[in-house]
Amino acid sequence: MIETPYLLFLGDAPDALAAKVAQGIKDWRPENCVGQFRMEGCQADLGLTDMGLEEAKAAGAKTLVIGVANRGGKISQSWKKVLVAALEEGLDLASGLHNLLQDEPDLAAVAEACGRSLHDVRVPEVDYPIASGETRTGKRVLAVGTDCSVGKMYTTLAVDKAMREAGMKSTFRATGQTGILITGDGVPLDAVVADFMAGSIEWLTPDNDPDHWDVIEGQGSLFHVSFSGVTMALIHGGQPDALILCHEPTRAHMRGLPGYKLPTIEAVRDLSLELAKVANPACQVVGVSINTQHMGEAEAAEYCAEVEKRLGLPTVDPFRHGAARLAEALAAL
Repeated sequence: MIETPYLLFLGDAPDALAAKVAQGIKDWRPENCVGQFRMEGCQADLGLTDMGLEEAKAAGAKTLVIGVANRGGKISQSWKKVLVAALEEGLDLASGLHNLLQDEPDLAAVAEACGRSLHDVRVPEVDYPIASGETRTGKRVLAVGTDCSVGKMYTTLAVDKAMREAGMKSTFRATGQTGILITGDGVPLDAVVADFMAGSIEWLTPDNDPDHWDVIEGQGSLFHVSFSGVTMALIHGGQPDALILCHEPTRAHMRGLPGYKLPTIEAVRDLSLELAKVANPACQVVGVSINTQHMGEAEAAEYCAEVEKRLGLPTVDPFRHGAARLAEALAAL
C-alpha cells in the first residue's frame, strides 16, 4: 500500500497539463495532499503550499508522488537529486511513469539503504486473460474522447460520485496511473501486453448485480494515432452499455500531434458506437462531457447548450456543473 499523505512532485513541468497526475490527486483526494514540490522553471501550480522535503516530512508527508506525466513517461535525470534526497529524508516514492523507479539503479540502491519503498503503479500485478467476449451481468459505462487528456477520468469520477449520491450502485474503475493513485486500485492499461488489454478490462469489470454500474475510466482516443489501441481495448473489453462523449473545445490540434486536428463530437459518437456494438449491440450514447476549464461561465454554458441542442444529449461540464444529469441518463437505461 502507498502510504498517505502525499507531497506532490511537479518537477519542471512546462505547463499545467503536464502535471495532470498531481492535479487529479489534488482535486479528488485533497485530504491526502500536504503540499507541492516545484523545481526551478516549473510552470505548473496546484495552489497547494510549496514545501521543501524536510518541511513536508515535518508536516506528515509519507510519500513523494511524481505528479508529472511527460510524453513517453520518463524519469528525468534533472529530477534525480530531489528523488534521492526525498528517500534520504524518509519519504517513499510513488510513480505512474513508464520508466520505472525500481529500474533506476541509483534510486533502488538509496531506497534499500534507507529502508524506503518504491511504488510503480504502472506495473501489472495480475496475469490477465485474453478477452472472451462473453456477456457479463451488471451494467457498464465508458468515457470516450475526441483526444487524450480531455477529461475522461474527471468525467467518470464525477459520474460515479453523482450516481452514488443518487443511491445507485456504482464503482469507479481506474485504468490509468492517476486513477490508480486516487483510488488505490485498477488496471494500468497502457502497460498491459497488447493481446491481454481487452481481457484486463473484462477482469476489471466482472459479473455484478443487475443494477450495478461499473464506471470505466477512458484512455486515449480512437482518433489519436499514438494511443488509439488502448481505447479500442476499453471499448471491446468493457462491453459498455453506455458511452459518454468527452471533448475539450479550445484545442487547436490533437495533443502531441500538431498535424492532426480534433475530430468532431459527432465523429467520435458514430465510430465509438459502431465499435461498441460489436461487443454489446445494445450500447447507447447517453451524454456529453465538455471540459470548459479554459472558458468563462457564460461561454461554457452557451457552448454546452449548443452541443446539447445539436446532439440531443444531456451536455455538461461535470467538474464545473456536476454530473447529476449524466447519472440520470444512466438511471433511465
